[in-house]
Amino acid sequence: MFDKMKELMEMKRKMEEIKKELDSITLESEDNYVKVGISASQNVTGVTVKVDLATADKARLEASLTETINRAIRQSQKTAAEKMSKLSLPGMG
Repeated sequence: MFDKMKELMEMKRKMEEIKKELDSITLESEDNYVKVGISASQNVTGVTVKVDLATADKARLEASLTETINRAIRQSQKTAAEKMSKLSLPGMG
């Protein structure tokens, strides 16, 4: 019983380390219209509009922003999955 508790505490510690690491990793996704920064823990850290808003095509800008954010999220999910795959579960590793 004590061994299982010890394993769970160790797993919790490792998960906290991974969370801190994910928080510290910043990824970027961009195209001709926008640039999006996102942490590997999926917090948007910044959005930069790279075109003149006065002359920008609103529909294209909105589509660009949506696609760029989604691409950044997928990138952060992949990074998080890679980091989490290194975590061994109690009784499995």
